[in-house]
Amino acid sequence: MTRVAVLGAGAWGTAIAAVLSARLEVALWARDPAQATTISSSRRNERYLPGIELPGQVRVSAELPVVLQKAALVLAATPVAGLREVLSKVKLPLVWLCKGFEEGSGLLPHEIAAQTMGAQARCGALSGPSFAAEVARGLPCALTLASKDAAFAREAAAMLHGGRMRIYYSTDLVGVEVAGAVKNVLAIAAGISDGLGLGFNARAALLTRGLAEMARLGAALGGAPETFFGLAGAGDLILTATGDLSRNRRVGLELAQGRSLADILAHLGHVAEGVRSAKEVARLARAKAVDMPVSDAVNAVLDQRLAPAKAVELLLSRDPKQER
Repeated sequence: MTRVAVLGAGAWGTAIAAVLSARLEVALWARDPAQATTISSSRRNERYLPGIELPGQVRVSAELPVVLQKAALVLAATPVAGLREVLSKVKLPLVWLCKGFEEGSGLLPHEIAAQTMGAQARCGALSGPSFAAEVARGLPCALTLASKDAAFAREAAAMLHGGRMRIYYSTDLVGVEVAGAVKNVLAIAAGISDGLGLGFNARAALLTRGLAEMARLGAALGGAPETFFGLAGAGDLILTATGDLSRNRRVGLELAQGRSLADILAHLGHVAEGVRSAKEVARLARAKAVDMPVSDAVNAVLDQRLAPAKAVELLLSRDPKQER
């Protein structure tokens, strides 16, 4: 049986380990030895994925070499902030599941991989609309696996595809990654809109214009236009901006209620990648001369330069222009 190593015992890592174990041999790596012991003995990850039983065939360990042993494919399910450290220790074919820009450097995951694994490494990204809690329960989902190496994209997609998880493949790695990063920022905007009670019409307009922003930035960075209207773009944006399980949407909802960002993040219990990516999205947009007013407004709210209601007011007061 093909062996897969999943690195990171958060919600998404635990969920995909559970689902893949029905047809693959799966080992799950938890950074914290105490967490690994608890998950292994209880067969639950109550901190990150409560109420889900981890199948007995999933091996859990805090020993990275043990988890990587004989793996045909590695899935890195860490946040973007932890990706660099993990990739530097892996020499096997690898797919990352995180979405966003690295804070400080502004690098996308594939750029981090090039620095840590080398330009010839067989690697890629798995992205698309996928709440971990639903995936873990065996509910249907469709994802995109992207790599600059077309053969690797096909092979890795075929390995992970099955059951109620449908995997498409793509060679537009840049587009898939940009979409995954920007949609989290836009989900915060949608949460702010809903938190202020602006209605469904406003949210639909916000997401439509946000999708246009995502596509403009993606094109400026070399992404293919069709990617932004597929699973990794529009699909993931719709889910993250409207679903109640979305952490980024929750950040926006609570900002609209006047809570401080520090307080929101302290009680969230999970990483909200949009908070970390917003500044890098704004910086890249300026560098590439891409107009991204919705993303800029989110960044201004997160930086406490604008109150949520004022940010919305400024967006609405923009001069009329041709839609594009």
